[in-house]
Amino acid sequence: MATTMHLDIVSAEQSIFSGTVEFVAARAAHGELGILPRHQPMLVQLQPGEVRVKVEGGEEQFFYVSGGMLEVQPNVVTVLADTAARAKDLDEAAALEAKQRAEKALSDRKADLDYAKAQAELAAAVAQLRAIQNLRKHLNR
Repeated sequence: MATTMHLDIVSAEQSIFSGTVEFVAARAAHGELGILPRHQPMLVQLQPGEVRVKVEGGEEQFFYVSGGMLEVQPNVVTVLADTAARAKDLDEAAALEAKQRAEKALSDRKADLDYAKAQAELAAAVAQLRAIQNLRKHLNR
């Protein structure tokens, strides 16, 4: 039985990761998914959040995706993201600033504002901060 599978994480701008992995975890529209080799094929929509990867040999790596699609085949998993980045490359200060801007915009009922856009920006900022925090927890073990 196969113990690894190939993973590609691709954004609209570039390929972020391509390699052999033992496990992938991602946040889909209906909850958290854990994918092992020989998983049943599926195609699901991803929510903004973290993609956690256990590479061959056991090391964990963390990525942030702003949303997109996850395709699973028995030995290949593909993440097609609008935006993707390694968690270690995320700018915490910028994410905090974006979160504060979105919260302020949502609380200011007088402003001429697109609430759906502000809510999406808030969700993306919170997801980035969560990915940064999870990376820190992992590094401090």
